[in-house]
Amino acid sequence: MLAALAVADPPELWADLGFALAGPASTRVVTVEVQLAGSDAGRGILGWSLTGIDAPPGPLELDGLPTTVVEDVGGAEPGAHANAVTGLDHVVVTTPDLERTVAALGRYGIAERRRRDTGRPGGPSMTQVFFRLGPVILELVGPSAPDGAGAEGPARLWGLAFVVSDLDATGARLGERLRPPKAAVQPGRFIATLDRSAGSSVDIAFMT
Repeated sequence: MLAALAVADPPELWADLGFALAGPASTRVVTVEVQLAGSDAGRGILGWSLTGIDAPPGPLELDGLPTTVVEDVGGAEPGAHANAVTGLDHVVVTTPDLERTVAALGRYGIAERRRRDTGRPGGPSMTQVFFRLGPVILELVGPSAPDGAGAEGPARLWGLAFVVSDLDATGARLGERLRPPKAAVQPGRFIATLDRSAGSSVDIAFMT
Protein backbone atom coordinates (compact mmCIF):
# COMPACT_ATOMS: atom_id res chain seq x y z
CA MET A 1 0.00 0.00 0.00
CA LEU A 2 1.13 3.54 -0.69
CA ALA A 3 1.64 5.24 2.68
CA ALA A 4 3.33 8.53 1.85
CA LEU A 5 4.81 10.70 -0.88
CA ALA A 6 7.50 13.37 -0.54
CA VAL A 7 7.02 16.32 -2.87
CA ALA A 8 9.37 19.25 -3.50
CA ASP A 9 6.69 21.92 -3.20
CA PRO A 10 6.21 24.46 -0.40
CA PRO A 11 3.25 23.77 1.94
CA GLU A 12 1.77 27.22 1.29
CA LEU A 13 1.47 26.39 -2.41
CA TRP A 14 -0.63 23.29 -1.73
CA ALA A 15 -2.70 25.20 0.80
CA ASP A 16 -3.39 27.81 -1.91
CA LEU A 17 -4.42 24.96 -4.25
CA GLY A 18 -7.10 24.00 -1.72
CA PHE A 19 -5.43 21.15 0.19
CA ALA A 20 -5.92 21.18 3.96
CA LEU A 21 -2.58 21.02 5.75
CA ALA A 22 -2.31 18.28 8.37
CA GLY A 23 0.73 19.91 9.98
CA PRO A 24 3.29 22.56 9.10
CA ALA A 25 4.52 20.63 6.06
CA SER A 26 2.08 17.90 5.02
CA THR A 27 -1.43 17.12 3.85
CA ARG A 28 -3.37 13.87 4.03
CA VAL A 29 -5.55 12.43 1.28
CA VAL A 30 -7.40 9.48 2.85
CA THR A 31 -4.66 6.87 3.47
CA VAL A 32 -1.79 8.78 1.86
CA GLU A 33 0.31 11.45 3.56
CA VAL A 34 1.86 14.01 1.20
CA GLN A 35 5.00 15.46 2.78
CA LEU A 36 5.79 18.91 1.38
CA ALA A 37 9.54 19.35 1.50
CA GLY A 38 9.76 22.78 -0.14
CA SER A 39 11.35 23.89 -3.37
CA ASP A 40 14.86 23.85 -1.87
CA ALA A 41 14.61 20.03 -1.78
CA GLY A 42 14.59 19.76 -5.58
CA ARG A 43 11.71 19.24 -7.99
CA GLY A 44 8.85 16.83 -8.44
CA ILE A 45 8.11 13.73 -6.38
CA LEU A 46 11.19 13.03 -4.28
CA GLY A 47 10.23 9.56 -3.07
CA TRP A 48 7.49 7.37 -1.65
CA SER A 49 6.86 5.12 1.33
CA LEU A 50 5.22 1.71 0.90
CA THR A 51 3.78 -0.70 3.43
CA GLY A 52 2.58 -4.30 3.18
CA ILE A 53 5.00 -5.36 0.43
CA ASP A 54 7.45 -8.29 0.43
CA ALA A 55 10.39 -6.39 1.93
CA PRO A 56 11.60 -5.48 5.44
CA PRO A 57 11.29 -1.90 6.73
CA GLY A 58 13.93 0.53 5.52
CA PRO A 59 15.30 1.89 2.23
CA LEU A 60 14.63 -0.28 -0.82
CA GLU A 61 16.26 -0.38 -4.25
CA LEU A 62 13.30 -0.39 -6.64
CA ASP A 63 14.61 0.26 -10.14
CA GLY A 64 15.80 3.73 -9.20
CA LEU A 65 12.58 4.85 -7.48
CA PRO A 66 13.45 6.42 -4.08
CA THR A 67 11.56 3.99 -1.85
CA THR A 68 11.22 3.43 1.89
CA VAL A 69 9.34 0.45 3.31
CA VAL A 70 7.49 1.32 6.52
CA GLU A 71 5.39 -0.50 9.09
CA ASP A 72 1.62 -0.13 8.90
CA VAL A 73 1.07 3.55 9.66
CA GLY A 74 -2.53 3.18 10.84
CA GLY A 75 -5.37 5.50 10.01
CA ALA A 76 -4.95 9.19 10.65
CA GLU A 77 -7.92 11.42 9.91
CA PRO A 78 -7.96 12.57 6.28
CA GLY A 79 -8.32 16.26 5.57
CA ALA A 80 -11.43 17.97 4.20
CA HIS A 81 -10.05 19.75 1.16
CA ALA A 82 -11.46 22.99 -0.23
CA ASN A 83 -10.63 21.86 -3.79
CA ALA A 84 -13.13 18.95 -3.48
CA VAL A 85 -10.38 16.29 -3.44
CA THR A 86 -11.63 13.05 -1.86
CA GLY A 87 -8.84 10.61 -2.74
CA LEU A 88 -5.73 9.80 -4.74
CA ASP A 89 -6.69 7.85 -7.85
CA HIS A 90 -3.24 7.01 -9.21
CA VAL A 91 0.46 7.72 -9.17
CA VAL A 92 2.25 7.83 -12.53
CA VAL A 93 5.74 6.34 -12.87
CA THR A 94 7.72 6.59 -16.10
CA THR A 95 10.42 4.15 -17.16
CA PRO A 96 12.73 3.75 -20.17
CA ASP A 97 12.53 -0.06 -19.83
CA LEU A 98 9.01 -1.26 -19.10
CA GLU A 99 9.70 -4.95 -18.55
CA ARG A 100 12.67 -4.24 -16.27
CA THR A 101 10.51 -2.09 -14.00
CA VAL A 102 7.62 -4.57 -14.09
CA ALA A 103 10.05 -7.29 -12.97
CA ALA A 104 11.49 -5.09 -10.20
CA LEU A 105 8.02 -4.41 -8.81
CA GLY A 106 7.09 -8.07 -9.07
CA ARG A 107 10.04 -9.11 -6.92
CA TYR A 108 8.36 -7.37 -3.99
CA GLY A 109 4.87 -8.74 -4.59
CA ILE A 110 3.57 -5.75 -6.58
CA ALA A 111 1.89 -7.66 -9.37
CA GLU A 112 0.79 -6.41 -12.76
CA ARG A 113 -3.00 -6.19 -13.08
CA ARG A 114 -3.42 -5.16 -16.71
CA ARG A 115 -1.79 -3.24 -19.53
CA ARG A 116 -2.82 -1.24 -22.55
CA ASP A 117 -0.96 0.06 -25.57
CA THR A 118 -1.16 3.78 -26.16
CA GLY A 119 0.66 6.48 -28.10
CA ARG A 120 -0.32 8.96 -30.75
CA PRO A 121 -0.40 8.17 -34.48
CA GLY A 122 3.07 8.68 -35.89
CA GLY A 123 4.60 8.84 -32.42
CA PRO A 124 6.51 6.21 -30.44
CA SER A 125 4.69 3.09 -29.32
CA MET A 126 3.95 3.38 -25.59
CA THR A 127 2.44 1.00 -23.05
CA GLN A 128 0.72 1.56 -19.72
CA VAL A 129 0.91 -1.14 -17.04
CA PHE A 130 -1.32 -0.95 -13.96
CA PHE A 131 -0.72 -2.18 -10.42
CA ARG A 132 -2.50 -1.81 -7.06
CA LEU A 133 -0.93 -0.13 -4.04
CA GLY A 134 -3.90 -0.55 -1.72
CA PRO A 135 -6.67 1.82 -2.85
CA VAL A 136 -4.24 3.74 -5.07
CA ILE A 137 -3.40 2.66 -8.63
CA LEU A 138 0.19 2.68 -9.86
CA GLU A 139 0.28 3.58 -13.56
CA LEU A 140 3.61 2.67 -15.14
CA VAL A 141 4.29 4.26 -18.54
CA GLY A 142 7.12 3.47 -20.91
CA PRO A 143 8.07 2.57 -24.48
CA SER A 144 6.64 -0.72 -25.66
CA ALA A 145 10.23 -1.80 -26.38
CA PRO A 146 13.40 -0.25 -24.87
CA ASP A 147 15.25 1.93 -27.32
CA GLY A 148 18.96 2.69 -27.22
CA ALA A 149 21.26 3.73 -24.41
CA GLY A 150 18.50 5.74 -22.73
CA ALA A 151 16.86 2.46 -21.71
CA GLU A 152 19.51 2.08 -19.02
CA GLY A 153 18.12 5.03 -17.05
CA PRO A 154 16.05 4.63 -13.88
CA ALA A 155 12.30 4.68 -13.42
CA ARG A 156 10.93 8.00 -12.17
CA LEU A 157 8.00 9.13 -10.02
CA TRP A 158 6.26 11.55 -12.35
CA GLY A 159 2.69 12.62 -11.53
CA LEU A 160 -0.43 12.41 -9.36
CA ALA A 161 -4.13 12.17 -10.23
CA PHE A 162 -6.59 13.05 -7.47
CA VAL A 163 -10.28 12.12 -7.28
CA VAL A 164 -12.69 14.98 -6.70
CA SER A 165 -16.34 15.00 -5.70
CA ASP A 166 -17.17 17.96 -7.94
CA LEU A 167 -14.85 19.00 -10.77
CA ASP A 168 -16.76 22.28 -11.20
CA ALA A 169 -16.00 23.12 -7.56
CA THR A 170 -12.33 22.30 -8.17
CA GLY A 171 -12.36 24.63 -11.16
CA ALA A 172 -14.02 27.37 -9.14
CA ARG A 173 -11.28 27.10 -6.52
CA LEU A 174 -8.35 26.98 -8.96
CA GLY A 175 -9.63 29.29 -11.69
CA GLU A 176 -7.31 29.68 -14.67
CA ARG A 177 -4.73 27.45 -13.00
CA LEU A 178 -6.88 24.45 -14.00
CA ARG A 179 -7.02 23.54 -17.67
CA PRO A 180 -10.44 22.74 -19.20
CA PRO A 181 -11.81 19.27 -18.37
CA LYS A 182 -11.78 16.55 -20.99
CA ALA A 183 -12.99 12.96 -21.18
CA ALA A 184 -10.71 10.58 -19.31
CA VAL A 185 -9.62 7.18 -20.61
CA GLN A 186 -11.98 5.62 -18.08
CA PRO A 187 -15.53 5.66 -19.52
CA GLY A 188 -17.82 8.26 -18.00
CA ARG A 189 -15.06 10.11 -16.13
CA PHE A 190 -13.55 13.53 -16.77
CA ILE A 191 -10.10 14.88 -16.00
CA ALA A 192 -8.51 18.33 -15.79
CA THR A 193 -4.81 19.02 -15.37
CA LEU A 194 -3.14 21.69 -13.28
CA ASP A 195 -1.40 24.29 -15.41
CA ARG A 196 2.33 24.84 -14.92
CA SER A 197 1.54 28.46 -14.04
CA ALA A 198 0.13 27.18 -10.73
CA GLY A 199 3.72 26.74 -9.57
CA SER A 200 3.81 23.05 -8.60
CA SER A 201 6.86 21.07 -9.65
CA VAL A 202 4.66 17.94 -9.95
CA ASP A 203 2.30 17.03 -12.80
CA ILE A 204 -1.12 17.02 -11.10
CA ALA A 205 -4.55 16.12 -12.43
CA PHE A 206 -8.03 16.08 -10.90
CA MET A 207 -10.61 13.44 -11.92
CA THR A 208 -14.28 12.81 -11.38
